[in-house]
Amino acid sequence: MAEIQVNYLAVLVCSVVTFLLGALWYSPLLFAKKWVALLGKTAEELKQASNPMMYVIGFITGLISCFAISCVVSAAGATTVVNGALIGILCWFGFAGATSYNNQVNFVGKPAGLWAIDSGYNLASFIIAGAILAVWK
Repeated sequence: MAEIQVNYLAVLVCSVVTFLLGALWYSPLLFAKKWVALLGKTAEELKQASNPMMYVIGFITGLISCFAISCVVSAAGATTVVNGALIGILCWFGFAGATSYNNQVNFVGKPAGLWAIDSGYNLASFIIAGAILAVWK
């Protein structure tokens, strides 16, 4: 097995970038209105249920994902933006996309559109993280 080297600063930066992407993704500029409608809730209901710990946990889970992508990028020896992005796509397709579709849409019965918005954010995050981590050694 290839030696895995992790650039912890790059992982942290990727976590911040993908967290900020989430803020944009779920904002009124992009998918907030449709996402809220697909949840079957109002923006006010979501605001009332929101608490700072949700964002802390969201950042930590993003940090874990970026760390894992960094390990895959390192093991694969990816050193270009394109190769890193392809690894991000592969990680999303094989792990996050497939399992979340099966769990959320297939078994739980949530709307496929809701999955598409949430999973689209994960896909974009994985692509960005893979690209950054491949070139930032």
